[in-house]
Amino acid sequence: MRALPHTHSCFVCGESNPAGLNLRFETDGRVVRARFRPRAEHVGFRQVIHGGIIATVLDEIMVWACAVGTKRFAFCVELNVRFVKPARPGEETVASAELVENRRNKIFEAKAGLRNAAGELLASATGKYLPLKDVEAAEMARDFVGDPRPILEP
Repeated sequence: MRALPHTHSCFVCGESNPAGLNLRFETDGRVVRARFRPRAEHVGFRQVIHGGIIATVLDEIMVWACAVGTKRFAFCVELNVRFVKPARPGEETVASAELVENRRNKIFEAKAGLRNAAGELLASATGKYLPLKDVEAAEMARDFVGDPRPILEP
């Protein structure tokens, strides 16, 4: 597995975002993975991690799966999440995602899952993503810590 770049400001991976999750992603060239240990401030109700936080993690990891699989960054246009079991604060989880389909570089489809340390599925997701225009991708790349090109080059 090789580490993927991260940004300064992103809520999910930004190293300079004090309110963020500070996740780090890695890939084997097909599947993208990240460890996520939700904190107490991510609770929605009765020691259950808020579904919006889980959806955010799954969305972000699918963005990276699209980037790894297509060599292009994209943004979400449709997100479907299925919550199976509650995630708890302090519980180590692993998110994983992969590109399912590239529809002529016009729309990307991905799938993701979040599992606990026992391997039990906590949530799954599917999403559709539109590739960024080159100008938008170049602007986004300015926020990266390090150079994202090795991920985007074949």
